[in-house]
Amino acid sequence: MMKDEGPYVIEWVAHHLAVGFTDFVIYTNDCTDGTDKMLTRMQELGLVQHRNNAIPEGMKPQPSALKYAQVEPEVAASDWLLVFDADEFLCLRHGDGRIDTLISDIKATGANGMVITWRIFGSGGVHEWSTDPVTEQYLMAAPQMWNKGWGVKTLFQFDPDKWKLGIHRPKLKNKVLDTEFPDSVRWLNGSGREMEEYFKFRGWRSIVRTVGYDWAQMNHYAIKSIDAYAIRRLRGNVNNKADKYNADYWSLQDRNEVHDDTMLRYKPERDRIIAALLSDPVLAELHDAALTRTEETLARIRDTEAYRDLVVSLKAASQVPITQVSAAPPKPRDKAKIASLMSDVEKRASGKRRAEKVKSPEARTLPPTDLYVRGSVDVSADVPLDWVQNHSVRLPMDPRIFTPAALTAIEVGKFQRNLARNVPGLVPKGGTFVDYGGACGFLAFHLAQTRPDAQVTLHEPVAGFRVAQALIAQENEITELDNFTLAGAENEKLGAILRKDAPAVLAIGGSVSIDEVLRSLEDLPEEARPGAIIFHGRALVEETGALSDAEARFFALGYNRRLPLDVTMGVGFAREDDV
Repeated sequence: MMKDEGPYVIEWVAHHLAVGFTDFVIYTNDCTDGTDKMLTRMQELGLVQHRNNAIPEGMKPQPSALKYAQVEPEVAASDWLLVFDADEFLCLRHGDGRIDTLISDIKATGANGMVITWRIFGSGGVHEWSTDPVTEQYLMAAPQMWNKGWGVKTLFQFDPDKWKLGIHRPKLKNKVLDTEFPDSVRWLNGSGREMEEYFKFRGWRSIVRTVGYDWAQMNHYAIKSIDAYAIRRLRGNVNNKADKYNADYWSLQDRNEVHDDTMLRYKPERDRIIAALLSDPVLAELHDAALTRTEETLARIRDTEAYRDLVVSLKAASQVPITQVSAAPPKPRDKAKIASLMSDVEKRASGKRRAEKVKSPEARTLPPTDLYVRGSVDVSADVPLDWVQNHSVRLPMDPRIFTPAALTAIEVGKFQRNLARNVPGLVPKGGTFVDYGGACGFLAFHLAQTRPDAQVTLHEPVAGFRVAQALIAQENEITELDNFTLAGAENEKLGAILRKDAPAVLAIGGSVSIDEVLRSLEDLPEEARPGAIIFHGRALVEETGALSDAEARFFALGYNRRLPLDVTMGVGFAREDDV
């Protein structure tokens, strides 16, 4: 669905041809900048199918277009289908970046769809209007684990007899609900993992359990530059929302916390296609006319007080920390209402899944809390952040580092509260505490400040987390303490660290397997082994199964006492005589 996308429509079509889409049906309404004429010309060239979205009174543009698309022969002929807008560009990390490769690998898992989560891209500080490609200008994005930007779009095998099209995901038609068809629906998330059962029937956004970006993400360029945003304020929007494009919307969409240039993989092919499109003199003339109209509009508004006021308000909105961004949240969950709306089919499917979980012993064990983002950690961008006191340490409300669950705990000052209360008492007077792979460094920082008699060393092999540790240490003036060492550990093995630092208490936060921990302990003389070992953070989440299997090996090494820790936060073993 498009309206007044003249400056961008060539890039949008070229990009998705580069991704590998074969057929486009594009609906426009009320265009004033020639977007509709450009698309009509592209239809004449055999590139797209352009349709007029004649909107019935009382209906919004997107539902109107989807109603037409539901009975459109070109849409019905699709085998796989994706509904999206002109400010959304599909970005595939998977394989060679082509849609046919993605679909083949989805099908290879036995699935027939993928739920692709938005990734919000901000202005990157760009003020001036530019004709450079959108996907090259804007390379700063929201952190992957920032859940306010988790709307989805769904790529799926389409059958108009069974599915009703929707903006974010299709809806099963009533006539197939009580058939075997819902059981055949199997969708993956953006990381190639199976989606939860409920999403067949309802929902339009990812949640912590279902979000994933390893295979695919939908890059959402809702604002672009300040000038582009100013122009957008002068026209309607695809859903006719009153005063949508205000400063609050800007602060929501102007997220520039993380650099993401994955999209540049498409540049050579996209540029080749753009050149081919613009070799058509008619299309090139229409494109140039759209750019000229944009520049004329900017020239007209730049000297106005309204434009100057808007610039001031947007620049102020850009300084709002990500944790203070106001967004109209989804309505609070009404369990009774949801239950009343659930079809019998969904209730049966959900009940079957719950019954399977009850039968599983693992399902009755509380899972560890996932505190840290997956993949690479990049905190190099200088962005405004809130800092909150957690026990003795000020921590940043930074979704580039922490998951939503961790941010919730930080906000109320309870990050790793159980460990913060118990671990200081495990270190003997004058003893040494070593945290290997401590991620944000919280435990080590807390120990250094609350136990000045103890020697505390923090090792972290992951470069991104080392940068984060340095920032947090600076904020808390930790590096000024005589009993603290912030050590790099990129190439230093755990065994060498144990022999060098001789910790009384060893904390393992990540970056090492349980098997390597055990081998390192076995290589030490018994008297040189730490008195206690604690697994927390990433290690606890990633090694939970291996940790349970290895308990007998810890006992054989003399660690015959389990520490009384909250199992969602940490698992610890101690030698009876030492702690």
